[in-house]
Amino acid sequence: MTKLTEFVLVTGMTGAGRSTAAKALEKLGYYVVDNLPPGMLEELVASVDAAEDIDRLAVVVDSRSRTFFFGLVDAIEAVLDAGINVRTLYLEAADEVLVRRQEAARRPHPLSRQGRLMDGFVRERELLRAIRGRADLVIDTSRLNVHQLAHRVRQTFEVEDERGLHVTIVSFGFKYGIPIDADMVADMRFLPNPYWIEELRPLSGQDDPVREYVYVQDRAQDFLDRYVELLSMITNGFLREDKLFLTVGIGCTGGRHRSVAMAEALDERLRAQQVRTLVVHRDLGRE
Repeated sequence: MTKLTEFVLVTGMTGAGRSTAAKALEKLGYYVVDNLPPGMLEELVASVDAAEDIDRLAVVVDSRSRTFFFGLVDAIEAVLDAGINVRTLYLEAADEVLVRRQEAARRPHPLSRQGRLMDGFVRERELLRAIRGRADLVIDTSRLNVHQLAHRVRQTFEVEDERGLHVTIVSFGFKYGIPIDADMVADMRFLPNPYWIEELRPLSGQDDPVREYVYVQDRAQDFLDRYVELLSMITNGFLREDKLFLTVGIGCTGGRHRSVAMAEALDERLRAQQVRTLVVHRDLGRE
């Protein structure tokens, strides 16, 4: 029997925050190995599993390894076949954000081949397509600083010893784009917009007057009842397929009033059902 209780594989785009995530996991007691070639994954897991004082392992695998894109999926399958549960954390960000971060770090992209920086990201995104598709959790770090990302990783993994669905609720504004890490998206633009109420305009969905205005609208409570019922219905299916992470996007026009209020309400409903949740208001600080 394996002694490893948790094994997290950290991967994703260059500049998306892999090092930050690894440091956050290390503070949670994970033994962290960075920049491991995929071919060594099975051997590393066997070695760590034999150690008496290590029960949590996190491995960062990325494009710095020239063999990254060859055999990673097979290596993960081999670890799973050995009876060790692998959770894959994939870090993502918008291309313009990745380019800006890489330029600030003054480092070339590992796959740029002495060409344009953007060429490296295009190659990387295409080659990562398969592993992103099978990731347990995708986090879009475009609007997260290092402290916010570290907090989100800690919030997600520090309670992983309790099996169950972990739901991240992201409020957002459609005019800024749908969150690229959302598994499900709900549109709150069917509700009247508090923006057009002069005294509510400067407030947000975290303020009581806005919350009360949104909650009393026709269909607001009906939506919450039905959406919680939907999430409850699919939870067993997700757990059966060993998917423990779900990101739900709750959107309105600007991501300030309706989506924030309804995200908070959904959080309250799910917590009342003992579902582990994390709320992120992506666009709340935008003008």
